[in-house]
Amino acid sequence: MSINPHSKPVIGVTLDSEEAGGYADYPWYALRQNYMASLAELGAVPLALPHHAELSDEFLSLCDGIIITGGAFDVSPELFNEQQVSDQIRLKPARTEFEKAIVQGAMLRDMPLLGICGGEQLLAVLTGGSLIQHIPDALPDALEHSTTVDTKNAGGKKRARHQVEILDGTKLSRLVSARHYEVNSSHHQAVKTLGKNCRVNAISPDGVIEGVECDDYYFCIGVQWHPEYLQHEHDRELLKAFVDAADDYKNARRSSGKAMAKAMSQSHGQ
Repeated sequence: MSINPHSKPVIGVTLDSEEAGGYADYPWYALRQNYMASLAELGAVPLALPHHAELSDEFLSLCDGIIITGGAFDVSPELFNEQQVSDQIRLKPARTEFEKAIVQGAMLRDMPLLGICGGEQLLAVLTGGSLIQHIPDALPDALEHSTTVDTKNAGGKKRARHQVEILDGTKLSRLVSARHYEVNSSHHQAVKTLGKNCRVNAISPDGVIEGVECDDYYFCIGVQWHPEYLQHEHDRELLKAFVDAADDYKNARRSSGKAMAKAMSQSHGQ
């Protein structure tokens, strides 16, 4: 019986991917550094996870928590039994297939899981929910939720920001110290309906769902914004709570492994 010896919680972080072109002649992985830097700053060991669904069990055996990251792509409407109705949807099937395997495996293990942006949407879909395929089509009076081109700055981007309300009685409300605060926003899709044993934990002033969480799990939360930027204390509170949950998972797994090893040793000694 091998027991994971690391002293800090290991967080598996899914990567984004692009096809050949631009940076490299072959398909390549990419991820903003602040995903990794924020976790390291808060006491975790971030571990990048390449897209090999057949290795998901092996990856999970190395990890104490999982972050499903955002990216420039969308969850396929086929996963929530809809036809694609928006030409704004961009799919990355290999990435989604891998992240499906990782999310489902983490949930089977009750391993702490945090979905960020597209990761929140995938969590909602895999638990039986559905998505708004393109917010401006479904909610024409909605706030600006996605990054746009900054016409005053050539080649620049104008990043959306808006308030969120953290709903009382949710796990998220117990993890962050404010009920209203401003978050970054970079998404054109959003959760439409919830799956089994899931609840909304955050909304924007226009009613768009900004966070979900799953009951019956130790830590299973998705947020539509990007706390890895650590732009204010509430981002830090959320990520620190996730790292602490992963540390609890690590310690529980280690204790369980030690108990099993001791039982096996006593059994063999008889």
